[in-house]
Amino acid sequence: MGRLTARRRVVRSAADGSRVTRVDSLAVEEPLEVRRGADVLNVTMRTPGDDFDLVAGWLVSEGLVRSSGDLVAASYCPGTDEQGHQTYNVVEVVLADGVGVDRPQRSTWTSSACGVCGTASLDAVRVTSPYDVAGDALVVDGTVLASLPDRLREAQRVFDRTGGLHAAGLFAPDGTLLCAREDVGRHNAVDKVVGWAVRDGRLPLRGTVLQVSGRASFELVQKAVVAGIPVLSAVSAPSSLAAELAEESALTLAGFVRAGGFNLYSRPERVPERVTGPAEC
Repeated sequence: MGRLTARRRVVRSAADGSRVTRVDSLAVEEPLEVRRGADVLNVTMRTPGDDFDLVAGWLVSEGLVRSSGDLVAASYCPGTDEQGHQTYNVVEVVLADGVGVDRPQRSTWTSSACGVCGTASLDAVRVTSPYDVAGDALVVDGTVLASLPDRLREAQRVFDRTGGLHAAGLFAPDGTLLCAREDVGRHNAVDKVVGWAVRDGRLPLRGTVLQVSGRASFELVQKAVVAGIPVLSAVSAPSSLAAELAEESALTLAGFVRAGGFNLYSRPERVPERVTGPAEC
């Protein structure tokens, strides 16, 4: 759609006080409305691109969609801006019969910083996963786990131009990148990855690792568990509630994954201790 970045003139001030005017690239942030017929399911702020993946992943995280068959269709609704250009900011979904009848209700729109804002009650925040994460026998080599942030960074094409996007990447146990997505919102980037998976018929995502570029929040842990992902790895710290939910859900949660090291906050047995052999004479 060509709206991932926008150009803007900026004044750059250096440490010595000198200034220069230049054109900079900014990550685009626009609203996306999700409709089911006349019913508005959600309005979220996001970076345009992979919108159908974003919508599909959000539907999974809300507990509305469990498989590709639950999402019959997704399409852009007609809509233009002041210049008469298609905005691509409204997506209408068609769900299978009986899907989403008892969906959680939201009372407000969702910003790019929050994936559970507007949920009508605290009870509606938690979504029960249909998949047995505890039974996932995945084992990840610590060296591979420590390498995932750099591997994800290599896939962040828009970040290279703007420096303003979060990223999420789904990896195989050997470190092979399966899918990477970027967005101004951390939860959106994860939804885009999960949405790619559900649209490709890959749920549950057993035997995979989800790497995120920022911190690990409650909502990111929940999104991973609902998609059947057994390991969530974050560059920064987890919240206390994220760690509690990870332990409760039997998800392995790694934080501060950087510079070759990491912290394991739950289910450390999935990442065996790295053994260093004796030094050679």
